[in-house]
Amino acid sequence: MSSSLEPVQSTATQTGAVAHIDTSALTHNLARARALAPESRVLAVIKADGYGHGLLPCARALGSADGFAVARMGEAQRLRSAGFSQRVLVLPGVFSVTELECAAAARLDVVVHSHEQLQLVEQAGDGLQLGVWLKVDSGMHRLGFSPADVKEVFRRLEQARAVRGTVKLMTHLADADQRELAGTRDQLRCFGECTAGLAAERSMANSAGLLAWPGTRSDWVRPGIMLYGVSPFADRTGSELGLRPAMTLHAMLISVKEVQAGSAIGYGATWLAPHSMSVGAASIGYADGFPRNAPNGTLLGVGRQQVPLVGRVSMDTVTLDLRAAPGARPGMRVTAWGESNPVENLARQCRTIPYELLCRVGSRVPRILD
Repeated sequence: MSSSLEPVQSTATQTGAVAHIDTSALTHNLARARALAPESRVLAVIKADGYGHGLLPCARALGSADGFAVARMGEAQRLRSAGFSQRVLVLPGVFSVTELECAAAARLDVVVHSHEQLQLVEQAGDGLQLGVWLKVDSGMHRLGFSPADVKEVFRRLEQARAVRGTVKLMTHLADADQRELAGTRDQLRCFGECTAGLAAERSMANSAGLLAWPGTRSDWVRPGIMLYGVSPFADRTGSELGLRPAMTLHAMLISVKEVQAGSAIGYGATWLAPHSMSVGAASIGYADGFPRNAPNGTLLGVGRQQVPLVGRVSMDTVTLDLRAAPGARPGMRVTAWGESNPVENLARQCRTIPYELLCRVGSRVPRILD
């Protein structure tokens, strides 16, 4: 990630969009994860630049976790370069001798989910040591060894000279956010059966598993989205689960003007003013990560009022119907999402998930630590 994504300590007024990061919320949410699984150790998932919040500030705020999980070798190396000594797990594993050597040099843990990766570990040169997590495909059918292969792969990894310590077992839940479906129960049964008798620590729970499926709370849990105060469930917000949102995305009202009845707003004339009224332009657009497909009526905050978006989202600007905020003036703060305007609501209106909205906040948006 570019260094421009690193949050800064600042309270300066910004004309464009700004992401305020509440590091105390991250700490609170980690405590909530621990309270749900007090007997488990926690791998805090901080991949994708800390879900758009900033990798290193998130690592600092979540420093009491038992380790971190990332999705790229570069993220792991940045953590080591910044002085973090905790366990760091690279979730996709390594794919070349060079990557394996880098992982061993940085004392990283890696996931092994394919026969090609198994061979890399078995053929590693003398002196290389790394922690290994064997991934089981218990039903997601994306990555992992088939249940029939697990015990043989485990035996081979246990015998490999490059494996530091004992091999750990993990799987990934595909439907834990769908509490009415049987898929998670089927995955737990599959994982239990194919790993029976293996003396190893286990990890199953992601955020949804940790929150809704007590049977997934094993030796290690891997919370991700919940650490950022966001719900993994489509019908709940993070605050309803006892979480605190860590990111508030703000912009500024840069124009207020009167338009006449029938005036077309924005590109493509997708919204016409029903009568003479005030509209405002706010300094946020799809270049900042605000979704271009946000429909007319999507609510943003202006001061203490919620007002609807009208017209298409532009690269740098959205236009707002200010009839519900008659006192709105240029310079006022506009809230795209945050505690008073949950990101889950915007995601629902845009037919996407909050993960995507958080992760695509653009590189030109300063992250400011609150």
